[in-house]
Amino acid sequence: MFGLGAGEILIILVIAFLLFGPKQLPEIGRQVGKAVKGFKETADDLKKTVEPELNMIQQEMKMVEQDFESSMKEAEEQINHATSGVEHGAEESGLPKQA
Repeated sequence: MFGLGAGEILIILVIAFLLFGPKQLPEIGRQVGKAVKGFKETADDLKKTVEPELNMIQQEMKMVEQDFESSMKEAEEQINHATSGVEHGAEESGLPKQA
């Protein structure tokens, strides 16, 4: 629980008992419990709101990456086709190939 061991929790309970007394301690415990529950609910709501947005962004990034990769392949094919055409034309004209 929050990285606290049994000894630390016991010390906190003793200090709380000394500060607030036995009459106020149950009410303070309820208030702390309600606060922790409210915090957890808020965190869960935030998580439910943010996760779909993150998933959508990840999907969009994958689509952009795939589009970019396909564009790069297409450009590479066009370059290879153009350079092979230039080499083929040089061979027909009798000019030596350049490395």
